[in-house]
Parts: sequence; structure tokens; C-alpha cells
Amino acid sequence: MLEYAVKLTSETCNVSEEDFLLLREGGFNDETILDIVQVIAYFNFVNRLACGLGIELEEFYKNGE
Repeated sequence: MLEYAVKLTSETCNVSEEDFLLLREGGFNDETILDIVQVIAYFNFVNRLACGLGIELEEFYKNGE
């Protein structure tokens, strides 16, 4: 699943049916794969939005408190 997350993030247009077959072989059903894709897409969206607007983490998060 993590390899798929990286591929969907960095090589979006190269995702293929083989990737879905590998996820299914890993025990994920179609509903779970949909959840995986939605979470990956959401975090990619939020990160790009924050970076695109120059939003920085609050000190609380930077210090790991």
C-alpha cells in the first residue's frame, strides 16, 4: 500500500491495473482501495494547497510538542 501511495503521489499518470491487482493481492478490496486513494488524494491536495499559499506550521508542531 505504501508503494502505491508513493506512486500515486509522484507518478500519478503511471498508475495501472497492475497496481490495483497488487493491492487486491495484498488483501484490499475495492471499497478499501477507494478509501486508500481518497486519503492519498486528500493529503496531496492539502499539502499542495498549504505549500502553494506559503502556509507554515505553527511553533507547536515545529517543536514536536
